[in-house]
Amino acid sequence: MEVRRVIEHWHDEAESALIYDALAEVEPDPERKALYRALAQVERKHQAWFEELLREQGIVPRPRPLSWRTRFLLWMLRRGNRRFVVQARISEESREVQRYLRQRGQLPASMARLAARVARDEAEHITQLSQLLGHSGEPWHRTESGGFLRNVIYGFNDGLTANFGLVMGVIGAEVAPQIVLLSGIAGLVADALSMGASGYLAAKSEREVYEHEIQMEREELQLMPEIEQEELALLYQAKGMPPEAARQAAEQVMANPAVALQEKVREELGIGELRTSPLREGVLTGVATALGALVPVVPFFFGHSGLIVGISFGVSMLMHFVVGAARSIFTGRSFFRSGIDMFLVGLGVAVVGYVVGDVLMRLLGGIGP
Repeated sequence: MEVRRVIEHWHDEAESALIYDALAEVEPDPERKALYRALAQVERKHQAWFEELLREQGIVPRPRPLSWRTRFLLWMLRRGNRRFVVQARISEESREVQRYLRQRGQLPASMARLAARVARDEAEHITQLSQLLGHSGEPWHRTESGGFLRNVIYGFNDGLTANFGLVMGVIGAEVAPQIVLLSGIAGLVADALSMGASGYLAAKSEREVYEHEIQMEREELQLMPEIEQEELALLYQAKGMPPEAARQAAEQVMANPAVALQEKVREELGIGELRTSPLREGVLTGVATALGALVPVVPFFFGHSGLIVGISFGVSMLMHFVVGAARSIFTGRSFFRSGIDMFLVGLGVAVVGYVVGDVLMRLLGGIGP
């Protein structure tokens, strides 16, 4: 493992411990508070392992300023968003597990053992944190993430990129100045309505599927309670409960139909509490898309000149980088690399849009004044 990478791991473990300590400070539940404290201690143990490795090579690691990602998560914690921070930690721990698993085959035997130990601990952390959120399985194999902020970022990104390409295409066509502004506004409205409707329908369809599955489970509990009780006992056994204890637990749960339904839905179907409102999702996505689409248009409210075009281009490119960096919260990728990726996407969209507009105008013989 490269020295630079070991130092990066050392820093990551220190910041992970800091976040868990911060979670423990704001957590009112004693059991969860103790869990966060324990997780922080494990992260510090990992940091000590990496520090020992560095000292063997004559390197004394030095603390660095906190990463923007960690600063953002601590800021979210101060505003009471514990669930969001826990979800972000699951994403980060999942990325760590993936990275350690990929690196194992490329490392010397001693380093491979260390990577395996850290990966096992991180996987256990993921399981514990996922259980706090009502999730199951191995999240490092999952790609979904949810929540208010994710919808805002992804909606804003869609509106920004789509309308940026449209505005650059109209500029490339060299049409009348007012057409650029009108096209940008039309694109904004169309993007916002389209994304808002898509967000609404997607959330509505998801809710309908879940409600259908829950209704089927309710009917199964009424028609064949003995079979459902046996299935629940098997689910408990699969989680490590002794057979007799699993049967007793299943019997107690089945004694209350409402609790039995909740337990079956969570354990068998993997469906948590339905909190998503289709209307809220649609409005949120639509508004975020409109705000993103507004970015390349705003400068043209103040005129149309080379300077205005340059400002629109520059602000839009900057926002592509910012939105890409913000997406790293959910993807677990590097803040800078994620920002650069979106920056290049925005640049590609601008270039293609401009060239297409220019070519079409030449082919059509110069429509406009």
